[in-house]
Amino acid sequence: MLLASASRSTSFAPIAGRRAASAIALKYSNAVYNAALAKSPQTLTKVHTELAGFTATLKQNKDVNSFVHNPTLSARDRETGLLSVFKALEGAGAKKEPVSDITKNLLTVLSENGRLAEIEGVVEGFNELVSQYNGELNVTVTSAAPLPKDILSRLESTLKQSQTAQKAKTLKVTNKVNPSVLGGVVVDFGDKTIDLSAQSRVTKLNAALTQSV
Repeated sequence: MLLASASRSTSFAPIAGRRAASAIALKYSNAVYNAALAKSPQTLTKVHTELAGFTATLKQNKDVNSFVHNPTLSARDRETGLLSVFKALEGAGAKKEPVSDITKNLLTVLSENGRLAEIEGVVEGFNELVSQYNGELNVTVTSAAPLPKDILSRLESTLKQSQTAQKAKTLKVTNKVNPSVLGGVVVDFGDKTIDLSAQSRVTKLNAALTQSV
């Protein structure tokens, strides 16, 4: 199987700007990316589209979400559930199109290894690799509340002046909301994380005080 090595290998290429996904998920991300690109750029695009569709289904369909995050299912139940997922991804009517072997292989291997719940991290890492391949640079700005458009625009203008952004064809800034970020923002940019949150400053202060006692 094209992705079988992902369940055994401990080495994987670093994925910039992604820290939420586990190391295991990133191994699968690299495996599916390399397998798709090895076939053709068109296959990479198809797999990218299929995984985006699966992620959307995961968010919209409670049954699929429950299936993915239920570790107690038997092997037969997992197999039956995957067949339903593949059918949903194929679509219906004139738009019906077979799911690629690579996407099927990925979901099957994850299921067999009891790691189907890692799929969101796998897709996140895969999307980042595809973005890099396309010359895109994704910047994630995490804040406690949605940032006004003018602030995001100013931040984007500043980031465009960096050497990393100038090497990219396009720059995409995404604002994620995380209430635990107390004041300020956390910016994932290229291979860097710039923590400008108040929580970070408090943590550093606590560490300093602890060391001085």
